[in-house]
Amino acid sequence: MKKVLSVLLAITLLALGLTACGSAGSDLEYVQDKGTLVVGITDFAPMDYQDADGNWIGFDADMAKAFAEELGVKVQFQIIEWDNKAFELEGKTIDVVWNGMTLTDKVKAAMDCSNPYCNNQQIVIVKADVADQYQTKESVKDLKFAVEDSSAGQEQAVLLGAKNVTPVLDQATALNEVKAGTADAAIIDSLMAGAMVGEGTGYADLTYTVGLNDEMYGVGFRKGSDLVEKLNDFFKKTYADGTMMRIAEQYGVQASIIEQK
Repeated sequence: MKKVLSVLLAITLLALGLTACGSAGSDLEYVQDKGTLVVGITDFAPMDYQDADGNWIGFDADMAKAFAEELGVKVQFQIIEWDNKAFELEGKTIDVVWNGMTLTDKVKAAMDCSNPYCNNQQIVIVKADVADQYQTKESVKDLKFAVEDSSAGQEQAVLLGAKNVTPVLDQATALNEVKAGTADAAIIDSLMAGAMVGEGTGYADLTYTVGLNDEMYGVGFRKGSDLVEKLNDFFKKTYADGTMMRIAEQYGVQASIIEQK
């Protein structure tokens, strides 16, 4: 009798295990079944930002739209708190993080990532009228910094040895802190700085000085997601047919694009 019960228990556990595996499905199937690819972003020109009509545009936004079309689904952009991006993925409130995300060790440990598609650098932003005083790493490390919470900029502030660092919502907020004088400096992505800082921008009184590192952008998915391979194939296809570069040229980031082999 005990042997029969043991066999029945084993069969039940196996069936439950198979059911759990089967119910998990694939990310590709999940996205296609619901008909929407939910993309986690922050306000980050020239990668993801809104036009005058409130539509999300930018290099990443336009590539995400094209990828969603390739999957046969609609795209939905969801603003997230950057330090919660991995939790948003695992909780399925978003399907992908596609927002000029630096491929740090921390990011790669928290999610599965695409091949790198864009080169970048973290740089120091200060007011233009004092920029000549801050041209080296040593000269800036004692400044009061504003950085996006849980960002590559915050990581570089730590590596720099900065003692006065305030995490803020996003990179645009960090720029506002410097503009308002509540911070001496910000650390942001060079691609964003090129689009938003200096003459002819909303931050004409700011400029960039010291480059702190070299890095690459990637797109993040849930651990084990089969959408990673799908996106890597999409990157190769759109690089080969010129679509990726045409979109990059529209937003002035063509020099940063990494060849997709």
